Amino acid sequence: MSDFTLNASVRSDLGKGASRRLRRANEQVPAVIYGGDKAPQSISVEKTSFYKAIEDEAFFSSLLRLNIEGSEEQVVIRDLQRHPFKPLLIHADFMRVDAKQEITINVPLHVVGEEQCVGIKDQDGELHTLAVEVAIYSLPKDLPDYLEADISAVEVGTTLHLSDIKMPAGVRSVDLAHGEDHDTAILSIVKMKDRGNDVDEDDAETGESAE
Repeated sequence: MSDFTLNASVRSDLGKGASRRLRRANEQVPAVIYGGDKAPQSISVEKTSFYKAIEDEAFFSSLLRLNIEGSEEQVVIRDLQRHPFKPLLIHADFMRVDAKQEITINVPLHVVGEEQCVGIKDQDGELHTLAVEVAIYSLPKDLPDYLEADISAVEVGTTLHLSDIKMPAGVRSVDLAHGEDHDTAILSIVKMKDRGNDVDEDDAETGESAE
């Protein structure tokens, strides 16, 4: 599990106008922290470290530490609002977590073994990705940065499902917990189209039309 720590301060000047002024100062990002047995709290997060942290995909599926004026909170990020066309963060929502309670979170799905894949290397197939993340249940201490789908031995015509992912200890699929009917497809190896033949057929049709 990755390690992320963000510095923040309590925000007493509230409202849309206050948030705009905070963003215009270009030093902090307005945010809120909620959950647990405490009341929601408005905070502002130090901009530089926040922007750097979100460049890592693991940030969005990791347990985070918020250092709020010397008081530490363990949280996960629940929402991140971005400017519609500028590279700016508008607002962030953080949720407190309890070390003894499972949380639900989406984690990235990484495909490995593509270079060794039988269906791609030997059978003229190509990879079709059907899912890029997976919803899981986990205690905070067991949160994985990502899950892996190994396709090194997968042949053409094969579709892998959620049940084909090897879950780390302490991690369960949210969808599979609802039954086998929710065992959705995550990727498939399909026969690559013979583009050379397609071009020849098109040329032939064009020639016949001209005649």
